[in-house]
Amino acid sequence: MKTAYINGIILNGHEDMAPAPGLAVLVDGETIAGIVPAGEVPVEYTAVDLRGGYLMPGLINLHVHIPGSGKPAKKQADTKKLVKLITGSGLMRKIGMNLCASYARTELMSGVTTIRSVGGIQDFDSRLRDRINHGKAVGPRVLAGNMAISVPGGHMAGSLAYEADSPEEAAGFVRKIAQDKPDLIKLMITGGVLDAEKKGEPGVLRMAPELVRAACDEAHRLGLPVAAHVESPQGVQVALENGVDTIEHGAKPTEEILRLFRERGSALVATLSPAIPYALFDPAASHCDEMGQYNGKIVFEGIVDCAKACLAAGIPVGLGTDTGCPFATHYNMWRELHYFCKFCGVTPVFALSTATKGNAKIAGLGDTLGTIEAGKCADMIVTRKNPLEGLDALRRLDMVITRGRRIDAPKVKKMSQVERELDRLL
Repeated sequence: MKTAYINGIILNGHEDMAPAPGLAVLVDGETIAGIVPAGEVPVEYTAVDLRGGYLMPGLINLHVHIPGSGKPAKKQADTKKLVKLITGSGLMRKIGMNLCASYARTELMSGVTTIRSVGGIQDFDSRLRDRINHGKAVGPRVLAGNMAISVPGGHMAGSLAYEADSPEEAAGFVRKIAQDKPDLIKLMITGGVLDAEKKGEPGVLRMAPELVRAACDEAHRLGLPVAAHVESPQGVQVALENGVDTIEHGAKPTEEILRLFRERGSALVATLSPAIPYALFDPAASHCDEMGQYNGKIVFEGIVDCAKACLAAGIPVGLGTDTGCPFATHYNMWRELHYFCKFCGVTPVFALSTATKGNAKIAGLGDTLGTIEAGKCADMIVTRKNPLEGLDALRRLDMVITRGRRIDAPKVKKMSQVERELDRLL
């Protein structure tokens, strides 16, 4: 089907984008066929009137754990028991897959047209990706990570990650994961806030450098990029020295770390959303103890410092929500852009370009996604207000267009407690 989106104001996704009225975007099937003056739409195109709405590329969320909802709880869940329950029978696996599909749909309805999963249950992520690609489910484009690789006692070990005890086991798990044709490999190199054992020591290095090297070498041999959970300077340095392509989260960098980023051509994926409740919320709202709050502030400040330093050094910085963590939902990617502006000092233009063009490039999809221009995939969203004047314009959408398919007035069911607490930061 050939569709012309008319009477809209285009925000093309580039770093210097400015509202561009008086143009029509032509979509032929899944592809943007061209951008023409409003009065020059070919007769074979069916017009869709945007009524003055703002048309921009769909958002890209680079850090998602699809099985998690982000719903806060008074007590931390036992992820090993939950995963064992979900995978314990054919019926439970089906229920788990359907739940993942519903969460992916929520991402799409909130304006995220591509997600990158970085630690999931068994092969659920790649199976969901294939269902969406074959039209059997409605959802965003999925870059699937499936299970991650950790070490005994490491982050998410035994639930969302295999436990490798040697370089040979680490490489073997890469091959095992690769059998289900994922799009990337995820390593859990350090601990995090939730599994820290001491006050002042989140992000303790768990995976030895030789295991990191073995996993990266095998992944790269198979043509797969490597993302790594890292929340300490020592962990960041070990990750970069041994072949990791994207540092997920980050920590206060040294000059050596910045040199390694540049030398390797690696990128940072900042995730402010999961750290904020621990660092900035009243403990009564976050259900966080003193140690968790103290460590949360260290991680939050480390992510902010790393993002600022990388931006100043010209190192690519992307954005992801780490959905699955408390208060990090599948519908609040727009808040990550807001936090990027508020805490890292960037402009709304830069934040929106990062979440579209920048994220597409980091994900290896820069040739097909991230901007509105001829030849790119027709993944777009429409807002009533201009997000460059206030990113909360992305909170409610008039339209989502995914691979050329139009969804009018998309709706998302939201969690009132989450919205109430997060709105205090606006």
